[in-house]
Amino acid sequence: MAVGGVAQVESAPMMSIRGITKSFGGIRAVDEASFDIGKGTITALIGTNGAGKTTLFNIVAGFIKPDAGRVVLNGQDVTGLPAHHLFKRGLMRTFQIPAAFERMSLIDNLMVVPAGQSGENVLRTWFLWGRVTIEEKQVRDKAKEVLDFLGLTHVAGEYAGNLSGGQKKLLELGRTMMSNPDIVLLDEPGAGVNPTLMVKLADDIRRLNEERGYTFCIIDHDMDLVSKLCHPIIVMAEGAVLAQGSMDDIRQNQEVLDAYLGGGRSARLPPEENA
Repeated sequence: MAVGGVAQVESAPMMSIRGITKSFGGIRAVDEASFDIGKGTITALIGTNGAGKTTLFNIVAGFIKPDAGRVVLNGQDVTGLPAHHLFKRGLMRTFQIPAAFERMSLIDNLMVVPAGQSGENVLRTWFLWGRVTIEEKQVRDKAKEVLDFLGLTHVAGEYAGNLSGGQKKLLELGRTMMSNPDIVLLDEPGAGVNPTLMVKLADDIRRLNEERGYTFCIIDHDMDLVSKLCHPIIVMAEGAVLAQGSMDDIRQNQEVLDAYLGGGRSARLPPEENA
């Protein structure tokens, strides 16, 4: 079934989050949050500022440990594993501010992503130079394919620091593609992106989902983007999961409306005709 233009796959959850709790200085940032991320979905995690979304992302991605609860990825308990271990298990997380190497070219930024390259070992570059050369060509070919997919071939040799905000977000998406992840946590992909590139970025996310089977979980305050791209939508408030379902379900939930209307005009859900 397709919802909002996104192919939905009915299967066991790729990730299950159960009772995750985290406090800082007596303030409970995440309060027994529980939900599933289905394989092949583009799931949205929304809520007003301070709802606990980013803290939960950081826990799931292995940057901080929870006080309680479990994270299960592909049937295995990965609670508290560091980010580099989760990377090897197919989970990647991007950040609201892209973390590119600004004094390196786009293609070099992509080529450093794959782990375990033979060229990372000095002895292998001396004694196994043939293997290193073959691997480097394979990685470069992959990087060129990613740049072509993202429409960034024309700036492949440009320093990453010279890119626009939207191009940096596309590069961040390209870095995830270099590792062929199972699930990608996208933190505010629309932040700082002009409308034209936002359409391009959303289309690339949809294509990666539909054509390559990527599973996404997205935090974003752009409700037009969320309503057109994501299903299901999970709403957080005060660290807890308040509601989940389709945009129609969320729009009709009075608790959600109260939480958003209390967050100010910019936090309001989109009118039905824009969904």
